[in-house]
Amino acid sequence: MKKHNPFRPLGFGLFCLSVLALCGCGSSLPKGEAKTQSQWQTFDEAKAAYDSIRLFETNTADLRALGFDPYTAPNVRILSYLDIIQVFSPNDSVKPDDLPPSVHSCIKSRELCLAYEATPSVSSSKRVGNVVLDLLKFKRERIRTGWSFNALVVIDHDIVVYKIWSGMPIIDELETRKNPLGPIQDSVGTSMQGGM
Repeated sequence: MKKHNPFRPLGFGLFCLSVLALCGCGSSLPKGEAKTQSQWQTFDEAKAAYDSIRLFETNTADLRALGFDPYTAPNVRILSYLDIIQVFSPNDSVKPDDLPPSVHSCIKSRELCLAYEATPSVSSSKRVGNVVLDLLKFKRERIRTGWSFNALVVIDHDIVVYKIWSGMPIIDELETRKNPLGPIQDSVGTSMQGGM
């Protein structure tokens, strides 16, 4: 009768850890991508469309052709004149006279004043670093890349009277999280919270 070796599972576990340690690159780690659907595939495309908008000339039909239309393009938000007031006057310290003249005039038009807000973006993330340290939660590193663009277009009586943009042409971030206790970090935190 064959004797059971109590150290065999331990040896197999150490062998697996050794193999993982040898291939400590990030190729086996998870990857992900988040994309806000739009007709612009790059930051430059979105910015070029925005630059084509001419104040006091471009109308809503022109905006539709450029991609700034909530009825034909995804993820373009419609703002009412009340929303516009909140954007430009978030608190009482901002007076009506502090607003851009065209926006102030637009708000006076009430229902004939609105805005389109477009926020296309692409974001990819992947975990990098040592596979063993990552899986055991001792150290996790994540790289996030992509771009984001935000555009606000104010429309008064069907004509663009104001526009403004912001964004990040290049997103390249490295996030590092370290847990000295590794896999038992969560259990220690949970037990401490349970005891409180």
